[in-house]
Amino acid sequence: MRVILMTGKGGVGKTSVAAATGLRCAELGYKTLVLSTDPAHSLADSFDMELEHNPKPVRPNLWGAELDALLELEGNWGAVKRYITEVLQARGLEGVEAEELAILPGMDEIFSLVRMKRHYDEGEYDVLIIDSAPTGTALRLLSLPEVAGWYMRRFYKPFEAVSAALRPLVEPLFRPVAGFSLPTKEVMDAPYEFYEQLVELEKVLTDTATTSVRLVTNPEKMVIKESLRAHAYLSLYNVGTDLVIANRIIPDSVQDPFFQRWKDQQQQYRHEIHENFRPLPVREIPLYSEEMCGIAALERLKETLYGDDDPAQVFYKENTLRVIQQGNDYSLEVYLPGIPKSQVELSKSADELNIRIGNHRRNLVLPQALAALNPAGAKMEEDYLKIRFASAS
Repeated sequence: MRVILMTGKGGVGKTSVAAATGLRCAELGYKTLVLSTDPAHSLADSFDMELEHNPKPVRPNLWGAELDALLELEGNWGAVKRYITEVLQARGLEGVEAEELAILPGMDEIFSLVRMKRHYDEGEYDVLIIDSAPTGTALRLLSLPEVAGWYMRRFYKPFEAVSAALRPLVEPLFRPVAGFSLPTKEVMDAPYEFYEQLVELEKVLTDTATTSVRLVTNPEKMVIKESLRAHAYLSLYNVGTDLVIANRIIPDSVQDPFFQRWKDQQQQYRHEIHENFRPLPVREIPLYSEEMCGIAALERLKETLYGDDDPAQVFYKENTLRVIQQGNDYSLEVYLPGIPKSQVELSKSADELNIRIGNHRRNLVLPQALAALNPAGAKMEEDYLKIRFASAS
């Protein structure tokens, strides 16, 4: 299955681009699903039809769906939710309040990943197009497999083992005092089973032959800056970007003096987009005179964006992470376009290398050859953070 994630700053037009991409893939004969995981769904508006949690036919070979996070949560996390509700009710909360508080913040975002992995495993479609949340939320989701792994390895598995051993001894005394039972094996197993799904999903996300991110941007200063940061952070998580789509370019045919200054600014920002994202390919979409709602409008967008091209192809294959041997030493090279070395913080603990850029952090489990060595210097060169590892001697 080919997986394409559309992301970008809120309001740049990524939903329209995702829908138009789906139309073109279906036209070429691919069984295609466009799935919206953005909590503020607008995919149904783009197709101008009602969509549901489960895939619904849009056209031949094309299906659309809008994620219902509550349904996903109940199907994947129901046992844990019911246990948390029981605990909260035992502490005096009313039924509705307990139900609401049992849904932990961010769970809707997390289960969008589970839904994506399920479609990938089922293999019912040839192409899966994700109309994802805005860049900040999408990037937090990409970090989940490694963050969850850190907690699972250090805390959860040891705690689960102790809990299983003590439960038969403690349970008879615990419920009369606390008012609720200790968690069952089903409840204790659910978080680790979920983590295992995330680990498998990470393999899909970082397979550049299967998965690509397409960054949708506008020729505006703040939008370009966010897109550049997103590109760097995606590389930090070893997720490849294969195309940049510059949307809402004012056409040359617009000659009204009111738009002249805006057109001049866009010309400057268009140049910046091509220069700053190089060698990524950039495609431009004009500012249309009507809303991108309905199949007819999306057909025009599809023709402009792809023409005779196949959207399912990988337009550019990024090498975001590589290990190079230099004699007895090694160099770990991480692709971080546009990030100065001064913004990068590095630390190593056992077999993990922690790379931090602003609010984004990656705990990178090192290959065995590097885990036994010590970092011996780092530099930025040609958009790669190059970290040299050498033996202590």
